[in-house]
Amino acid sequence: MFRTKLVITTLLIALLTISVLAGAMSTSSDEGAPPSSTRVSHRTVEIDGLEIFYREAGRKDAPTLLLLHGFPTSSHMFRNLIPALADDFHLVAPDYPGFGNSSMPSPAEFDYSFDRLAEVMETFTERLGLKRYTLYLMDYGAPVGFRLAVKHPERVQALIIQNGNAYDEGLLEFWDPIRKFWAEKSTENGDALRSLLTLEATRWQYTHGVRNEEAISPDNWNVDQRLLDRPGNQEIQLELFYSYGTNPPLYPKWQAYLRKHQPPTLLVWGRNDPIFPAEGAHPYKKDLENLEFHLLDTGHFALEEDGDLIADYIRGFLTRNLG
Repeated sequence: MFRTKLVITTLLIALLTISVLAGAMSTSSDEGAPPSSTRVSHRTVEIDGLEIFYREAGRKDAPTLLLLHGFPTSSHMFRNLIPALADDFHLVAPDYPGFGNSSMPSPAEFDYSFDRLAEVMETFTERLGLKRYTLYLMDYGAPVGFRLAVKHPERVQALIIQNGNAYDEGLLEFWDPIRKFWAEKSTENGDALRSLLTLEATRWQYTHGVRNEEAISPDNWNVDQRLLDRPGNQEIQLELFYSYGTNPPLYPKWQAYLRKHQPPTLLVWGRNDPIFPAEGAHPYKKDLENLEFHLLDTGHFALEEDGDLIADYIRGFLTRNLG
């Protein structure tokens, strides 16, 4: 009898030890892992026969940020900002058709215009059930996002503008050869813009005007250039260079939207950007009453050098304005 009790006791101690060890191993393996709400998911949704890739993180019941990327990048530009804010916000960053990991139909199969990109993004928000959101507008994201805002002002809770133009003052000499293409869509004028699609030009966009070039990861231009170099992608980019000419005539309409609806706006602008210089940032002051205005000592892709600072500005701004 005594021996039987001893065996049972020994077995119980062994089982308890195994349970404790398993719990410790589980805790150890999870140590340092981000909470599930801050982990970034990489997803696709089908829209009009296209696979639209997007990054998403955060609780879906939290305030939503719709992050709209610029040229020549993709949602990759938000890879660090998303987890930095996902503890308090729901972040969604799609790739436009022809960019990043989304489908890349030829110009014969898809209308590469800013009107069409905005239509795809509108459907994207509806497919994901994004009924209210803050728009992050950067570079190409500005003409896409302002089209969404003008069409559905009731959906826009706030704006975050980072080197995203809506004023004639913001289009300086960099745009002269592109203006020539707008005036005459010829092979010669289009070919003159192909230098903007080279590795040297892509790297320049990331490094020009930064304080410390060593802080900028070469992964940026290597990732973007690999996608630009896909067969047929240059033709897509030329179509969008030409379509950009449809944006300045819409500036008065976008400015009227700002004056009428007065969305709370955070402006975080790399002031050393020759593509969208600071001259395009200041005019927002005349149309917006609730504007937080920050010119940062960096270049076009301000998130690369000042991402932590921008994340802090966003967190404070949205907390004050969205509660």
